[in-house]
Amino acid sequence: MPHLSPHVAHVPGSGIRRLFEIALTLDDVTFLAVGEPDLPVADHIAAAAKTAWDAGDTNYTANGGIPPLRRAFAQRFAHDRGVALDPERVWATVGGTQALHQALGLMLDPGDEVLVPDPGYTTFSMSPRMLSAIPVAYPLREEAAFLPELDVLERLVTPRTRVIIVNSPSNPLGTTLDEERARGILDFARWHDLWVLSDEVYAELTWDAPHVSLTALDTRETGGERVVGVFSLSKTYALTGIRVGFLVAPRDWEGPLRSAQEAMISCLNAPAQHAAIAALAGSQSGVADARVHYRDNLRAATDLLDARGIRYLEPSGAFYLWIDMRHASGGDVAAWTEDFLRRERVAVAPGSAFGPSGEGWIRVCVAASRADLLHGLSLLPHPPAAVEAGPVTSART
Repeated sequence: MPHLSPHVAHVPGSGIRRLFEIALTLDDVTFLAVGEPDLPVADHIAAAAKTAWDAGDTNYTANGGIPPLRRAFAQRFAHDRGVALDPERVWATVGGTQALHQALGLMLDPGDEVLVPDPGYTTFSMSPRMLSAIPVAYPLREEAAFLPELDVLERLVTPRTRVIIVNSPSNPLGTTLDEERARGILDFARWHDLWVLSDEVYAELTWDAPHVSLTALDTRETGGERVVGVFSLSKTYALTGIRVGFLVAPRDWEGPLRSAQEAMISCLNAPAQHAAIAALAGSQSGVADARVHYRDNLRAATDLLDARGIRYLEPSGAFYLWIDMRHASGGDVAAWTEDFLRRERVAVAPGSAFGPSGEGWIRVCVAASRADLLHGLSLLPHPPAAVEAGPVTSART
């Protein structure tokens, strides 16, 4: 009997997906574990997809996406980031996940190392393992406001290091980079001649200050030769199941990317591309409304946690709360979240699913209905009165 390639055994499973699939087998569950917006898709976006279907626009497209879509992304990027972007650098992908995997496939050889945030999104470690490469975690410590530390990164670089993955706003933490720290990471990458893979999926969801884009900084200063940007419409426009993402790559990647896209997906489906054009080029009022909704949910959630004496990280972006459950989880937060799900019928993501540094914490998605969010949080066990309550620290420095 043929066997699987040995590297597959080293690909970690998703602790988030495991909990979610258990929740699907239960009745009356409050879902706060998965980053799923509760808002509807804007009418003009849905109409654009329907029009494409009705017109029979269901054929193959260019590997990188239809030209109007690539232009629409470049124009939205220029409007939001203030930096002109060549549409030829924009590649439409099946969500941000494929964009990330596609980029790593062009960057890494077997045995190469990639620096990944810990806590960080699960795919950051899964994709390198799928490519027979090695994810090396750089810890995001509470003492450092859960932000990257250059001295820690310096100690982790080896002759095999090829890439650093940076995620701002962070999933799961909600932390964001200011320009000084972003420039420090760029300088670090230049000094060590590393690629920077910048996950900016939550770029439109920041709370305290505008998003600082590593992709934009690199484009403005060097023309985009080192930073490869990963973007998605999933969270911004409530299109998680439509699977539209983007890779912003250096110009000289055009040939290899065309071949890689052909080998992996051929192209993104045509109706989704037309929906994406409508999202990017049409009214942004739905995005503004979503931002208000998520911010109001965050405020209501943190007010409740404050009243119950539960510690959390004050987020400055994305739509998650990183909540301290060390007083209740007994050193195994994955087991605790499963027990909490079965007992209280509330699904939250275990922090350990995002890396060893997440042990004892949970991630809660606030892009749910207000009633579900507050119900779920009200069932979290509160700590003894002697434990310090309230926000852990500011999430932006």
